[in-house]
Amino acid sequence: MAALRLASFTLRPAAAAAASSGATPSAPRSASFSSVARGLPSLRLAPPRRRRGDLARPRAAAEAAAESYASALSEVAVENGTLEQTVSDLEKLEKIFADEAVAEFFDNPTVPREEKAELIGEIAKSSELQPHVVNFLNVVVDNFRASIVPQIVVEFENVYNSLTGTEVATVTSVVQLESQDLAQIAQHVQKMTGAKNVRLKTQLDPALIAGFTVQYGRDGSNLIDMSVRKQIEEIASEFELPAVPLEV
Repeated sequence: MAALRLASFTLRPAAAAAASSGATPSAPRSASFSSVARGLPSLRLAPPRRRRGDLARPRAAAEAAAESYASALSEVAVENGTLEQTVSDLEKLEKIFADEAVAEFFDNPTVPREEKAELIGEIAKSSELQPHVVNFLNVVVDNFRASIVPQIVVEFENVYNSLTGTEVATVTSVVQLESQDLAQIAQHVQKMTGAKNVRLKTQLDPALIAGFTVQYGRDGSNLIDMSVRKQIEEIASEFELPAVPLEV
C-alpha cells in the first residue's frame, strides 16, 4: 500500500497563482468563517435506523455538507486574498485528519468542549494555521462534522482549481523525486492539459520497483505509467504461454 506523503509542488509561484485567481496580494482583511457560515444548517446527523437502501443517504448528506463548508471557506479566502495559504492549511489538516482517531475524538459528544478546544489550539499552533482556518475548524467541530474534513479538503481543492485554472496531479514513486524532476513532470502535465498552473502531490510506493506514475484529471482517471512494474507486466503478458502439464 502506498505510503502517502502529502508534500506538494507548485509549478508557478504562489503570488502568480493568487493573481490568476483574482485575489489581491494585499494584507488579509478581517472576514471570518463564522460570518460566512452563519447561514449553514446544523449538519449533525443523528444515527438513523438502518434499512436496506439507507446507506447512500448519510453519504450524500456528508458530500453536500462538505461542499457547503468548502464553498463558505473559499469565499472567506478569496475575500481575504489568502487562497494559496488556505489550500496549504487544508493540506496540513488533511494529514492530521487522515488518522480516524482524531475525527472520532472531536465527534465524540462525551468529550468536553474544553478538551476539544485545547487540541484545536495545539493543532493551530503546530501547523501555523490562519485565524479563519482555525475558526472554520471550530465550526466543524461544533457541528460534529470532523469526520468529513478530508471530504471538505477535496471540495475546497476543486474550488481552488476552478478559480486558478489549476490541474492537480499525483506523482507516485519508489523514492522522493528531485525538484527538477517534479518540475519537468509538471511542465509535461501542463502541456497535455493546457492548465494555467499545475500542482503535484507526491506519494511513495515501493511496489513500483522503480520509475514513477502520474495520475491527473478531476478523478485521477488519466494515468501515465513509467514504472518498472508496468514494464514487467507488459513483458510477462507478451511471453504468456498456455499451461503445459508436466509428467511426474
